[in-house]
Amino acid sequence: MKILLLYPKYPPTFWSFKYALPFVGKKAAFPPLGLLTVASMLPRDWEKKVIDMNVTELKDKDLAAADFVFISAMIIQKESVKEIIKRCRRLKVKIVAGGPLFTTGHEEFKDQIDHLILNEAEVTLPLFLADLKEGKPKHVYTSSVFPDITKTSMPLWELINFKPYASMSIQYSRGCPFNCEFCDIVIMNGRIPRAKSKEQIIKELDALYDRGWRGGVFFVDDNFIGNKEGLKKEILPSLIQWMKEKNYPFYFNTEASINLSDDEELMSLLSEAGFNTVFIGIETPDEESLKECGKFQNTNRNLLASIKKIQNHGLQVQAGFIVGFDSDTPSIFERQINFIQKSGIVTAMVGILEALPKTRLHKRLKDEGRILQNSSGNNTDYSINFKPKMGASFLMDGYKRILSTIYSPKNYYERVKIFLKNYKPPKREKWNLRLSDFEAFIKSIWFLGITGKERYFYWKLFFRSLFTQPQLFPLAITLSIYGFHFRKVSENYI
Repeated sequence: MKILLLYPKYPPTFWSFKYALPFVGKKAAFPPLGLLTVASMLPRDWEKKVIDMNVTELKDKDLAAADFVFISAMIIQKESVKEIIKRCRRLKVKIVAGGPLFTTGHEEFKDQIDHLILNEAEVTLPLFLADLKEGKPKHVYTSSVFPDITKTSMPLWELINFKPYASMSIQYSRGCPFNCEFCDIVIMNGRIPRAKSKEQIIKELDALYDRGWRGGVFFVDDNFIGNKEGLKKEILPSLIQWMKEKNYPFYFNTEASINLSDDEELMSLLSEAGFNTVFIGIETPDEESLKECGKFQNTNRNLLASIKKIQNHGLQVQAGFIVGFDSDTPSIFERQINFIQKSGIVTAMVGILEALPKTRLHKRLKDEGRILQNSSGNNTDYSINFKPKMGASFLMDGYKRILSTIYSPKNYYERVKIFLKNYKPPKREKWNLRLSDFEAFIKSIWFLGITGKERYFYWKLFFRSLFTQPQLFPLAITLSIYGFHFRKVSENYI
């Protein structure tokens, strides 16, 4: 068998880092971890080729040479998936598809895909392979079983070139103990976190290290701290030891919930292990809206104090925010702006509430007759797929006001200043800078410091961080580049 594993294109979004990646000479933020893991589950004697369309052009000859095209995709990649399907059907190439897009919305593709491998591949892919061997593969494979991921294969890293990517990825656990109304994680991965062993994690890190990777590694977990005791007793101590032995070749980032701020030991261990960034779903400073969406872990607490506490432990907080809840009042837009500015959250991804398929939110709004269209998977593209109580025009105008305000150079750089004041990373003997970091530095001087509209604020931050916080100078430049990307994306939409 000749298998072509395809990863569709992402549209330009806040998380695509389209305008930041050229500074470091990269084409994509992360490799297709899920697809590489699926590749490792296929028979060893099959010929496998991976094409990530975010870094490599897909040619018809690649499609024509394949017995099967395997596609893994998220909802936000839907438009690229549709183009792939058209090309495969024209060339009469069979398609096998899985991943979040198809698991929660396969009905839209049922007449276009030959074989749908839904839910988690550890369960459904072997069923397909067994039937294929017998010459009788089915159209749809699905399961309600959440597999034991201590038996999950290691990704086949040898199928890709590391050079086009800004960071590598690894997965420790799946599932989240919380049940936010708008989130589809619990539908796909459940509420009981399932974790890999420390031996698996170290083996996967060794694989990246042995292949020459040095730099960022993103733990892609739904909620990295879903099993805090396992982290504190086994995983983080093992990571700390490994990082010391290897002289800190990586720096880590991940996703977690705000209750991280309640555990001093856990925050200290994360920082010591090499984590420097954590994404947290803040969503809104409005208590009623938090209760409405079931985000109870964020209620009855001082969110600003929690954020500052995490920053004080050497962890940069990146955060998601949402407007458009039924409980939102007309003041929510100014409240979001004020909260974001006071928090020092530099990377603040604000989106319009979106009803993803199969979520509790989608079901509720459908029952109320308020669903307008399918979700795009991108809550920052100025599309609204339901009837908001505050009115679509009012919501859109307020949303645009948030973005134009928080990503204006003045306000963005003010948040960088607040963050750097709160940020207390552990001291390292060296910065571990790479050639791409020096390239980014030179480009930042030209595009931000000389030709950019943010040049006044850039130089102000440049000299302040260089002379008062020299250990954070590389981070200050990195955040300046991020700001350029976020501003460009928001300006393109607005």
